[in-house]
Amino acid sequence: MKELTQRELAVLEILWDIERGFVNDVLDKFPDPKPPYTTVSSIIRILETKGYVNHRAFGKTHEYAPCISKVKYKKGLLKNMVSHFFEGSFDNVVSFMAKENELTEKEITEISSLIEHYKNKGDE
Repeated sequence: MKELTQRELAVLEILWDIERGFVNDVLDKFPDPKPPYTTVSSIIRILETKGYVNHRAFGKTHEYAPCISKVKYKKGLLKNMVSHFFEGSFDNVVSFMAKENELTEKEITEISSLIEHYKNKGDE
C-alpha cells in the first residue's frame, strides 16, 4: 500500500464521505480558505495513479470515486506499520505500548476484554 500525504488523505476522506463526485464537489467540501481547483485536480490524479481512486468520463469531465474503502485503507496502513516497526507482530505492538507506559490500567483491561470477546466469538 502506497503511503499518502496529508493533502492526498484529505481529498480521499472527502471522496469517502461523498462516495463519488467531480473536482468541484470535492472542492466544495474543503473548509475556507479552499485550495485552488488545479491543486485538488492534481491530487485526485495522483490518487488515481496510486490506485486509490478511479473515474468515469463524461466528455472532458471526470467523476471520481474511491476504489478502496476506508476500512481497507486503515487495515493496510496498520499492517504496514506493524510489519515495519514491530516485526509483523501485534503482540509486539501491545508489549511496546505497555512497556512505554502508553496504556492505562483501564485501557489494558479494555484490550483484555476485547480479546476475550473475540476469542469467545470464534468458539460460536
